[in-house]
Amino acid sequence: MKFLKDIIGAAWFKISSLNSFAILLKIGFGLVISKILAIYVGPAGMALVGNLRNFQTSLESFVTLGFQNGIVKYTAQFKGDKNQFKKLISTVSITITLFILLFGIGLYVFREVIASYLFGSENEYEIIIKAIIFSLPFYGFSLFFTSLINGLEKYKKVVYISVIGNIFGFVFSLFLVLNYNVLGALFAMVLAPITNFFIATFFVFKEIKLFQFIQLKFFDKSILNNLSSYSAMALFSAISGPLIYIFLRNHLINTAGIDVAGFWESMSRISSYYMLFVSSLMSMYFLPQLAVSNKEETKLIFRNYYKTIVPVFFMGIVLIYFCRNLIISLLFTTEFQSVSNLFFWQLVGDFFKVCSWVLALHFLAKRETIAYFITEIFSYSILILVGYFTINHFGAEGAVLTHAITYFCYLFVLSVKFRNYLFK
Repeated sequence: MKFLKDIIGAAWFKISSLNSFAILLKIGFGLVISKILAIYVGPAGMALVGNLRNFQTSLESFVTLGFQNGIVKYTAQFKGDKNQFKKLISTVSITITLFILLFGIGLYVFREVIASYLFGSENEYEIIIKAIIFSLPFYGFSLFFTSLINGLEKYKKVVYISVIGNIFGFVFSLFLVLNYNVLGALFAMVLAPITNFFIATFFVFKEIKLFQFIQLKFFDKSILNNLSSYSAMALFSAISGPLIYIFLRNHLINTAGIDVAGFWESMSRISSYYMLFVSSLMSMYFLPQLAVSNKEETKLIFRNYYKTIVPVFFMGIVLIYFCRNLIISLLFTTEFQSVSNLFFWQLVGDFFKVCSWVLALHFLAKRETIAYFITEIFSYSILILVGYFTINHFGAEGAVLTHAITYFCYLFVLSVKFRNYLFK
């Protein structure tokens, strides 16, 4: 009973309850889209969608220069200081605008190379890269505006952005996939998130008079310097992680076939749905809390996380494991039955990942750049070295085994690093 009372009384639970509708809606739409993708594009198309999904993960950090976590932190810190708040908004707006312009030019110049690496055919899918270039400003400022609202602790508005964006994105995606199959699925991934820009813009303008804030005279290099450490951390992960996964997926395609790579991507999609419950709490609740906490408060945040969220997540993944065949039949077609063999190690890896998340978030919240780089390089080294070996020997099962090994080692290293917070 005390365990249940601790969970229900926790602040994160109230925020999670508020956000649960948005998450369930996103998962529900995602399940329908997964089923449609399984029918219309098959395992091979799913593998291409996976490569684009990893590339988009990189773009999300690139178009904001990795400032998102820093924007949340400094918005929470400066919201009571109008002058500093103006400098923050103006500095970020001007910097993002200039970078998107340069980055878009770079993507256009190398569009054929990028299309070939992602899809194996630059001629057929080069138009997807052009669509990405068009969408860059919408991506960048929707993420910027959402981070501002998050930093202002307007949690309901963050939820509204998610809910409305998911509804429009679902309808758009459904239309494109049904009418244009693989090409439609890729277009949907690129263009559907644009709706978030208009929704986030509406809510930001309700909170602040944005155009009064964005002025060249408010550009402040010191704020840019403070954000640069967040940029370095986020961009490193944005480049390394997705590129490694694309490399491993392409290696799996070459060694075991594109359908097997599609099975791994299908397992990753399932994982991404249930991981939303924790990842949304990371950015919405725990990052702002850790950003302003002292050592004793940080200890309390860590302990509450392991007493409440981790046990709930564990019970959830045990249930998912025993329902795996039902999940596959609901989400996919009979072609995807081999995905059942991937659940165990994927779930084990996701458990270790959730256990490590709150510790890794401390690096971002406190700008511990060197420690962040050391632990990330360590985990990515394990991922690529072990992944290459296990995929050669075990195919897609080797990929999920690598996931579990990587996050077990990552959690071990973080536990040693934060032993004074966890065990004293």
